[in-house]
Amino acid sequence: MTISARRLGAKLSEHGNEVRIASTGKKEDTEYLMEKQYIPIFDKLVTSQGMTFAKPDEELLEKAIRWADIVHLLVPFALSRAAMEICQEFNVPYSAAFHCQPENVSSSLYLQNVKFVNDGIYWWFNRYIYQYCRHIHCPSTFIADELRNHGYEANLYVISNGIESCFRYRKIPKTEELQGRFVILSVGRLSVEKRQDVLIRAVAYSKHKKDIRIMLAGQGPRRKMLEQLSKELDVAVNINFYTKNQLMDLIAMSDLYVHASDAEIEAMSCMEAFAGGLVPIIADSKKSATPQFALDERSLFTAGDPLALAKKIDYWMEHEHERKEAEYRYSESAKAYDLDQCVYRVEEMFMQVINNSRGAENEQPEFGYAK
Repeated sequence: MTISARRLGAKLSEHGNEVRIASTGKKEDTEYLMEKQYIPIFDKLVTSQGMTFAKPDEELLEKAIRWADIVHLLVPFALSRAAMEICQEFNVPYSAAFHCQPENVSSSLYLQNVKFVNDGIYWWFNRYIYQYCRHIHCPSTFIADELRNHGYEANLYVISNGIESCFRYRKIPKTEELQGRFVILSVGRLSVEKRQDVLIRAVAYSKHKKDIRIMLAGQGPRRKMLEQLSKELDVAVNINFYTKNQLMDLIAMSDLYVHASDAEIEAMSCMEAFAGGLVPIIADSKKSATPQFALDERSLFTAGDPLALAKKIDYWMEHEHERKEAEYRYSESAKAYDLDQCVYRVEEMFMQVINNSRGAENEQPEFGYAK
């Protein structure tokens, strides 16, 4: 979400808009810097996931909002709630995005498969934020359908977060460490729902186990667990956090991409990988939008099943000609998610929000009066 927000802001500026950000972070990253919100009991868990909640500074927020023609809210937490109240007070149009899937929350508590817990989080997000928003940006049709199924009544705009043009078909020689290895890349937060453990177990089942090296790009609370698992199963795994340029080189050196996540709103990392010329193998989870990117069944495996994944890995390893052909097809398919075009569609959404706000019948629901 943070990467998407930065890219959206930069591209909006490129298109001639003025963009200012209210957030936690570093002074150089935001015009309106908020302090961290301490979360009792769960603060350590939240921090381990790479998340920081913002403590709303109402005076600073009011200054930011009164400057703006439109306010776009990214997450359903306290900063967005405070911003909405100020937007309503000063009649500033606002829209929201749905980037935080309930399973991202429940999986941290190992409750990701408990339906009433996830339903409850959808209900709370709606009650706290989204019932007061007429216009919601959804990065995929999957999450738009989830919102409809959970009673969200807003106008939903399905617009991909987009892929930067620098992610394109590219191959470079492998580093000395990777020479002679079949390199499988997986990018994402090291958390329960991302299921890097399924990939490690799958390679343990592979007929070509000794030839494979897994590259896990990310950080998070499951690092030690994944390192221990790879040691127990004698699977070669590297775990590191990479800068954007380093990641682009890693994609160019890898042979295959695996996306084993059980829950995903869009999966930018997978999109960037196949844009760069990697064939993906994707978990067919019903709580993930990522299966939409698979061009055929060879790129899908039964979610949570390492043996099924191992068979797909072995297939692509043993059919190099098909894999090379598929690399070009996947890279070509990525052009449908060009960042520039996606941001133009976001701008159209913003203009519709602004225009609709001028009619009394289209005003945002006020607090206490929403359905």
